[in-house]
Amino acid sequence: MDKSTNPRLDYFRAMIGRDMRDSISPLGRWLNVTLQQVDEGRLVASLVVREELTNPAGVLHGGATCALLDDLIGAMVFTLNREHLYVSVNMNVDFLHAARLGDQLTITAEAVRTGRNIVHCDGQIRAADGKLIAKCSTNLIQTNTKLPL
Repeated sequence: MDKSTNPRLDYFRAMIGRDMRDSISPLGRWLNVTLQQVDEGRLVASLVVREELTNPAGVLHGGATCALLDDLIGAMVFTLNREHLYVSVNMNVDFLHAARLGDQLTITAEAVRTGRNIVHCDGQIRAADGKLIAKCSTNLIQTNTKLPL
């Protein structure tokens, strides 16, 4: 693949300020974050906690937290312009503070190490006041599935 151009990075940059209702990820469409910053190996998105993302106590559900982190990290790996699809093989999440219905969140996904077959990434979710809600580390592995440009 020609590394001098990165059409996947260009695609995500064109999405800055727009929600992800047109994502290729069905889960990503449902989560519907809004991209704020896009760089190769780094994405930042925002989201207001909706009722369907909460548990009975009105707090961001742990499963929704994991889904937000995993989906944004997966999207971020696309910015690396790899030829094949990568999938998560593990994810360690620390839940540090509660986010409540209506809270504005910032989700960040970053590649820490980009090996030939494994990409190690970190993610975090922060509240509007900067409080760290959750953080994760995860590894994604290359599959045999080739991606379209």
